[in-house]
Amino acid sequence: MCSCYCRSEKGPILMELQTYCYHEHSMSDPGVSYHTREEIQEVRSKSDPIMLLKDRMVNSNHAIVEKLKDIDVEVRKEIEHAAQFPTADAEPPLEELSYHIYCNDRPFEV
Repeated sequence: MCSCYCRSEKGPILMELQTYCYHEHSMSDPGVSYHTREEIQEVRSKSDPIMLLKDRMVNSNHAIVEKLKDIDVEVRKEIEHAAQFPTADAEPPLEELSYHIYCNDRPFEV
C-alpha cells in the first residue's frame, strides 16, 4: 500500500520506529551489559515482535506451543550452521581479494 501511495505521487510516507538495543554495539565493548536481565525480559514480553506474534498465534489457536518450540530449535541450528560456515571454509587466494568489488574483477596489488 505504501509504494502505491508514493508512486501515485500523493507524497512520501514517513515511518518512525522505536528499537531496543539488546547487546553491545561492537567488539570494542564486549561483555559490557547495558541492561539488566529483568529489563530485557520485560522489554521482550511487552514489545518483541516475534514473541508477540507467537503469543497471538497460540492464543488464537493458529499454532501450538510445542510446534513453535520445534521451529525455534530448527532455526537456531540453521543460524549456528550459517555462523560456522565462513570460519570453516578455507580463505580465498589473495588474488581473489578484489573479486566482486569491481565490475570487471580486475586485480589490484596488495
